[in-house]
Amino acid sequence: MATCPDCEFDEIDLEDYEEGDTLSCPECGRTLLVNDGDLDFADEDDDLDDDDDLDEDADEDDQDDDDLDEDDEEDEEYDE
Repeated sequence: MATCPDCEFDEIDLEDYEEGDTLSCPECGRTLLVNDGDLDFADEDDDLDDDDDLDEDADEDDQDDDDLDEDDEEDEEYDE
């Protein structure tokens, strides 16, 4: 059994895991990395990459909104 370094939950069974595998603590949900038969915090940089993707998606949405504004302006010109 291994212990979560975050919440100290000490009943995590590593029998089915190999070194380098990641798992979630059943108590706190923290992503952990199996390292030399012990648990360490998983690399948080992976999560940051996901956040960057979300920012890029938001930028694309902003561009789409700008395109809609331009279309609205064109419609107004035709109405006049």
